Amino acid sequence: MCGIAGIFSKNEDDVSQAKLTLMSEKIKHRGPDGFGYWISEDGELGFAHRRLSIIDLDVSANQPMHFLDRYTIVFNGEIYNYIELREFLKSKGYSFRTSSDTEVLLALYDFKGERLLEDLDGMFAFVIYDNVAGSLFCARDRFGEKPFYYFKENGMFLFASEMKALWAAGVPKIPNNRMIYLYLAYNTQHNLKQPDETFLSEYMAARTFALFAHR
Repeated sequence: MCGIAGIFSKNEDDVSQAKLTLMSEKIKHRGPDGFGYWISEDGELGFAHRRLSIIDLDVSANQPMHFLDRYTIVFNGEIYNYIELREFLKSKGYSFRTSSDTEVLLALYDFKGERLLEDLDGMFAFVIYDNVAGSLFCARDRFGEKPFYYFKENGMFLFASEMKALWAAGVPKIPNNRMIYLYLAYNTQHNLKQPDETFLSEYMAARTFALFAHR
């Protein structure tokens, strides 16, 4: 289990080491083995990561991780078939500096783009930034074993493994009355018509989507 968090905003004042650290502190129980953060050169995007070391214990596998001077990732989870995928990618000309499944994800995204999800066997939540396309790709495993919550408003996008990290960034706690009604009336915690809806208004539990951040 690891913890991920991030902020995108055209207002550079919204993205800072202090805020990323504050967000990550709220989920530090998810990753006691390391903390890392990264802010893009233009100051509009920042990632934070709390690491629980499972695969490749070396510091070279710390996150946020960069690849080919193009991609940056924060990743929570485990890809069970990463060894097979790494061998396949090696046959396509890719080389690796770590033995981590995180680096395999980055190479596979470079090779297949969003279609990399077709090949993944595992539990995961991750965000990949492509500094050439100026985009963020966000994905969560099909069953939601690894959580991913996000908030999007007025050109700002925040994400985290747990809601409390979003609260730490200043996102308000506004009850979602529709979900409360569904729970009280039908004893359900899910809105079947909108599965990503949560009990707090404006929050969403993500599955997969692409956010074009810069262009």
